[in-house]
Amino acid sequence: MSKTEVVTVPRPLLLDDGRPAIHAWTLDPEMRHLNHGSFGAVPLIAQQRQNELRAEMDRAPVVWFPGLPDRVAAVRAEIATFLRVDAGDLALVPNASAGASTVYAALAARPGGDIVVTDHGYGAVTMGAERLARGWGTRVRTARVPLAADAERAYEAVMAEVDDSTGLIVLDQITSATARRMPVERVGAEAARRGIPLLVDGAHAPGLLAVPLEGLVCDAWVGNLHKWGCTPRGTAALVVRGPLREDLHPLIDSWNAAEPFPERFDQQGTLDATGSLAAPTALDFIEHTWGWQTARQYMDELAEHGARIVGAAFAGGPADPVDVGMPVPGMRLVRLPDGLGTTRIEADALRDRATVELGLEAAFTSFDGIGYLRLSAHVYNTPADYEYFAEECVPVVRAWAREARRSGSTH
Repeated sequence: MSKTEVVTVPRPLLLDDGRPAIHAWTLDPEMRHLNHGSFGAVPLIAQQRQNELRAEMDRAPVVWFPGLPDRVAAVRAEIATFLRVDAGDLALVPNASAGASTVYAALAARPGGDIVVTDHGYGAVTMGAERLARGWGTRVRTARVPLAADAERAYEAVMAEVDDSTGLIVLDQITSATARRMPVERVGAEAARRGIPLLVDGAHAPGLLAVPLEGLVCDAWVGNLHKWGCTPRGTAALVVRGPLREDLHPLIDSWNAAEPFPERFDQQGTLDATGSLAAPTALDFIEHTWGWQTARQYMDELAEHGARIVGAAFAGGPADPVDVGMPVPGMRLVRLPDGLGTTRIEADALRDRATVELGLEAAFTSFDGIGYLRLSAHVYNTPADYEYFAEECVPVVRAWAREARRSGSTH
């Protein structure tokens, strides 16, 4: 950073009553929460709404469950408005992985058709693709996309693994481990031209992107609302606009099974649907308190600030940012010292160690043999969270790296 460069520190967001935003959550005050992107965080008002709904369910379950489809359909319409899609194209599923599994179950085998994924894909979704390929008697082909690849290079890398007999493409809209976008719009257009099904894993998109499906052509899209949308966990959307919808069924057959898509998803046995019913409360809370546009801008500025000061702490001075070819708002990568987090298992071990020894929730990830700290900010985070990590935690993590290099272990 030059002497003339002015660094702007984001001003923390406040509640309507002037208190810090974190007071609207019930997060453990003894922990620093720097990993919103993994499991989200549910605001108190949405927790209270879900508790009210659970109490109603438990008071009279014989009344609750028969009336549930109508209530789910009404909430589905509200969520569709938030995502700016037609309610008739949207079904509610427990999470993005469940949505992907639902799509896998509906797809007919394409003779000789391999399944194309990328090396940035979410592990559980890729495992589902591998299981599907085994059932089809085909294989999974993995497109290698460099972290620094721009939209053109990423598109070329994906399409290099695709031919006219490809049975399915599975592509992240926003990658989990590497916090980057993929060119889903361009891949979708080409896949549609060739008649190749495309499943888009948009797990991180709702709330982080203003209009996740704008300009996107795909056979199916799945997105978690519990991440950036802050809804209760177990709430996700499955959007399908083409002929595949006729073959899509929930993983549980229930009394709506004979209904068309998406109504057949509105009742799934005795699943607890209170999370979905409370979802609009969480989405509306962000909108009415700050507005989603303001929230997104703050999250992005804060993540950038966090990456700058944490990166500088690791480097011992101004550090070059990690070169991510298609960056996304609200998420940043910081490279870890050599010897740490070189595999997913090792990165997960760092996550667990940081929780116990440093008293914080943080995402440690790995890509191409390099370990990263993935920062994902939300409205309840403040610059102090990242300053604390830089001042108090970075020296400890650097000591872990020295220890690992001496012992020859990357754990």
